[in-house]
Amino acid sequence: MARKEFTYRGKTAEELQAMSLDEFAHLLPSSERRKIRRGFTHDEKNLRKKLGTRDKVKTHAREMIVLPEMIGKTIMVHNGKEYLQVVVQPEMVGHRLGQYALTRKLTKHSSAGVTKSKGDIRK
Repeated sequence: MARKEFTYRGKTAEELQAMSLDEFAHLLPSSERRKIRRGFTHDEKNLRKKLGTRDKVKTHAREMIVLPEMIGKTIMVHNGKEYLQVVVQPEMVGHRLGQYALTRKLTKHSSAGVTKSKGDIRK
């Protein structure tokens, strides 16, 4: 069974990479489009600059939108404690980097404690 080719709003990954930033912004939802039109922060500009020369970059810019130029790159996103490795796939385009580096640990509860399962042992 052949794998279906990725498209974002009818455009393939190669077509997205060939677009200018303004053309790509027209395909995004309104909040992401507004962020691009207002301009990138200093950290986001540095991230884009470093991605032009390297394949692996560390960043704190969790609010950065995943752009088509980032496809195939490895970005180490800070989650508040450590850097988590995020390999950018075409399906991530248009989302924020912070969505892929969770800040909270998933809690898995075990069975109830002694006092809960056998009643109150205090007399």
